[in-house]
Amino acid sequence: MIQLAANQVSNTTITPFQQKLNAPLTKNKITVLQINLGKRCNLACTHCHVEASPTRTEELSPEICQQILQAIAQFPQIKTVDITGGAPEMLYGFKPIVEAARNQGKEVIVRSNLTIYFEPGYEDIPEYCASQKVRIVASLPCYLEDNVDKLRGKGVYNDSIKALQKLNQLGYGSDPNLILDLVYNPALPKSEKFALTPDQYRLKNAYESFLKKHFSIQFNQLLTITNLPIGRTKFQLQHHQLYQPYLKFLEHNYNPATIPQLMCRHELSIDYLGNVYDCDFNQMEGLPARTANGEALTLAKLLEAENLDIISTVQTANYCYGCTAGSGSSCGGALV
Repeated sequence: MIQLAANQVSNTTITPFQQKLNAPLTKNKITVLQINLGKRCNLACTHCHVEASPTRTEELSPEICQQILQAIAQFPQIKTVDITGGAPEMLYGFKPIVEAARNQGKEVIVRSNLTIYFEPGYEDIPEYCASQKVRIVASLPCYLEDNVDKLRGKGVYNDSIKALQKLNQLGYGSDPNLILDLVYNPALPKSEKFALTPDQYRLKNAYESFLKKHFSIQFNQLLTITNLPIGRTKFQLQHHQLYQPYLKFLEHNYNPATIPQLMCRHELSIDYLGNVYDCDFNQMEGLPARTANGEALTLAKLLEAENLDIISTVQTANYCYGCTAGSGSSCGGALV
């Protein structure tokens, strides 16, 4: 795990990410459609790049939901439909999108905070996901209670453990058709030292050992995801006057070997308004995907063109160093 004092890097300017690349970051054939159903959530985690919370009201409309259903049916090249939020399970369109994608034989990923299962009206979600053979990617930023509750709120750890046990009872983690992955996020830095995410495979062993010993929990993969300096993470860094030093730390650990595996190269990210982005992070920063002539893209335009592959290059910003530092980071965990 590489550590670097912030004062070693804070006096230097950030090299623009695009300048760091030897060539434009090109788009490959689109195989993943990631859909953010909105910002409403039963939690308000301190590291949330979406800035979701129970007070947010933004969510998918019936019109945009129909466009998403049309895209799922129209483009067989989509292999994976990745549903996120907010808490996606509580947002409009969740079940219709799951069922449309599964009926087309596509993999469906649901990014869950786990605690939604205990909210009134959503108690059936674990059984529903199992019946649809949905892959669950669940946030558990640490295997220790104190660390989780500091990031996500008091009592979240215990509810998460109960939710994981429920999923195990349904066959998640043991049935090869019921995949349960966990997501690790590092603690937000509050001092002048930063660290890359630990080795994904070694950390998985620690998670497995602890969760099995104390709670008889089993899961498939652990995904380590770097905290990108956007959303609430950015606010926290700015509050501690660490935003620029953290960016420089990420740049210092830039790894060109991560570039071929970047998720933005083969996915499109759709927001609740039907706008199209190269990734969920660009979506949260309002950096839309653009055509060769600079036109911002929408799902309606893709449907009209009958083509998902009309973008030639990925839009980048300096926070892209978060996905390319060290072993890399993506919605699927480490890249190299």
